[in-house]
Amino acid sequence: MIRLSPGAATLALLLALAGCGASAPSDEAPARAHDDHHADPHGDDESRAGATVIPDAVARDIGLRTAPAGPGTIADQHEVQGLLTTLESGNARVTARFPGPVRRLHAELGDVVRAGQPLATIESNLSLSTYVVTAPISGTVLAREAAVGQVAGEGAVLYQIADLSTLWVDLHVYGRDAEHLAPGSPVTITRLGDGATADTRIERVLPATATASQSTVSRARLDNADGQWRPGAAVRALVTVSMRDAALVVPLAALQRMDDENVVFVREGERYETRVVALGRRDAHQVEILDGLAAGDAVVVEQSYTIKADLEKAGAAHAH
Repeated sequence: MIRLSPGAATLALLLALAGCGASAPSDEAPARAHDDHHADPHGDDESRAGATVIPDAVARDIGLRTAPAGPGTIADQHEVQGLLTTLESGNARVTARFPGPVRRLHAELGDVVRAGQPLATIESNLSLSTYVVTAPISGTVLAREAAVGQVAGEGAVLYQIADLSTLWVDLHVYGRDAEHLAPGSPVTITRLGDGATADTRIERVLPATATASQSTVSRARLDNADGQWRPGAAVRALVTVSMRDAALVVPLAALQRMDDENVVFVREGERYETRVVALGRRDAHQVEILDGLAAGDAVVVEQSYTIKADLEKAGAAHAH
């Protein structure tokens, strides 16, 4: 049994319904949705793996979209590992002013507090009266190092608070790769858990080498207003060190593999044909096309996998 993807199943159903609108005369063969022998407008029949006809209404229903192939730029990118840390200016250590037992604690680990909010009540051994320790900054409680009844010495750390609205991304770069990184270089940060991304730029390269890893550390600021990025988390980063012009590019989403070849699908009216393409450089978003396309060709850039599934389904049916 051949199992189709949801997109391919939808396409197959809609194509079947589209073909039910009128019956062909008995002495005529019905129009074929697939044609493996249509003349290639580029003069190379062997560069095509097949074609299919998709009515415009069906294409709209399945979300199929095309865009003209044309010139663009390919980013020269280096992938490095990163670690999220708090800004030094956004950290605060909350301490006891006078020695004495802790009578009450007003915040717990993970609480978001505002500047001036009470955090602890301590009975002073000097005056035998209580005083309140307040938060010096707004932020999140990262550590609580005191307990009720504990005698806090003068200057003892009770809490650690950090403003997490902005974080550092420490990018660890090894060897000669460090020569390519400089302040101002664009960086795309990717969260390992869910693949979420954020764009920023390198702000500074630290003068010293990280002792444990012997790596050069470059730093970029990361906006964390929504609180979704966590200090201490590892991230993946793509650092763009240069941009190179390319005569013809398409989005990576347009690219598919069929019969061990790289292909894209080109629209001509309601007909979508397969083009085998030769690839050049690529980055995280697009790829350079060296052969197989011409500027202006309407390339399928969304739902290309649905056309692939439909062609493979048709090929399997012909094989039987």
